[in-house]
Amino acid sequence: MSAKLSMSSASCFQVENLGSIDWDFPKVATGYLTHGLHPYPAKFIPQIPHALIKELSHEGETVADIFCGSGTTLVESMLLNRNAIGIDANPIACLISKAKTTRFQPSDIDALYQIVKRAQNLATQISLVAEPLFSSEAFKFKSSAPRPSHKAIDFWFEPFVVEELAEALAWCYSLQSEASLQVALVAFSAIVVAVSKQDSDTRYVRRQKRLIPGDPLKRFARSLLDAIKAVEAFTGLVQEPTHCVVYNANILEKPELQELDLVVCSPPYPNAYSYHLYHMTRMVWLGMDQPKFKREEIGSHRKYSNKGPKGATAETFRSEMTVVFDFLSQKLRSNRYVCFVVGDSIIKGEKVSNVDLISLVSEKFSFKEVKRITRRMQDTKKAFNPAIGKIKQEQILILQKYR
Repeated sequence: MSAKLSMSSASCFQVENLGSIDWDFPKVATGYLTHGLHPYPAKFIPQIPHALIKELSHEGETVADIFCGSGTTLVESMLLNRNAIGIDANPIACLISKAKTTRFQPSDIDALYQIVKRAQNLATQISLVAEPLFSSEAFKFKSSAPRPSHKAIDFWFEPFVVEELAEALAWCYSLQSEASLQVALVAFSAIVVAVSKQDSDTRYVRRQKRLIPGDPLKRFARSLLDAIKAVEAFTGLVQEPTHCVVYNANILEKPELQELDLVVCSPPYPNAYSYHLYHMTRMVWLGMDQPKFKREEIGSHRKYSNKGPKGATAETFRSEMTVVFDFLSQKLRSNRYVCFVVGDSIIKGEKVSNVDLISLVSEKFSFKEVKRITRRMQDTKKAFNPAIGKIKQEQILILQKYR
């Protein structure tokens, strides 16, 4: 679609229509298709980007999420016959987003089912010899596959878990196609925290779990089976030539992109969460550069809770959003929209309205606020660190570029 056509068609968008939607979306299903593929705290529900994309763009156009996280906007874009672009500095987020938006060939499904069966069979064998009657050292499973040498492995994982994860990961890397590899790696990543000594995806403390030999492979087999079914269903719904591209990049470095017709995103809330920390064991297993992401992560609780001179402040977030809008002013077509879904933060003991901050910054780059919607969140959603508590409300900020 030409820039001229896109600009003229912008006048047909009725932003007022968004006011008739119940944005609380009470009791909706949020894990359909590939949306439930992998744990990812603090993600927004798919109904939000779906409504925004449907009302503020046309089929065949390009929708971007510049903080794509687990790929919610990207999936909904493709389901609505829009091309999608995702950007995130978090390599785990990019892996999840790629897997959620991939489409299978028949050979991919066959190869992945073979791994499911392989994991199930080996898990059964290990479970049998793990019974007390056969629990001598001679019967313990040892994998010949490589495993990370990082100190986190011994600290966070039982020895038998390490052996089973190493074996499963080697099977993943033996896959020949990019689609099957991405889906297998996401299924693997999805179980890593659950079979570690890390309490959960939202609690970074050690605790003993009631795992026995064979459990990691059983969990991997279930995770991969669920992933196959989800991606297969997604593949059947997405029309050609709709496509998605995901960039593992720091938005503050302004990666090279084509022109965009719509941006729908939920930026990291300052001081809310530390993805580099909670995803650390996953990154170690998958050979990702966790220290690099730690330096680049926007909004990290670790940075904002630092009481020293290098601790982040509200001004830190303001300066980051200034770079973001400089980037968007160059990439978004004239008269088109950017939507931010964001709540408040507590920074240095003070409440900060992130939506006000973002709106004010945008004005310097030829954006104007055209609508602001407040929604109440489901009680089970968006749990962050205890210092902030549960976020009860968030705002949907709709800005229009007028040059």
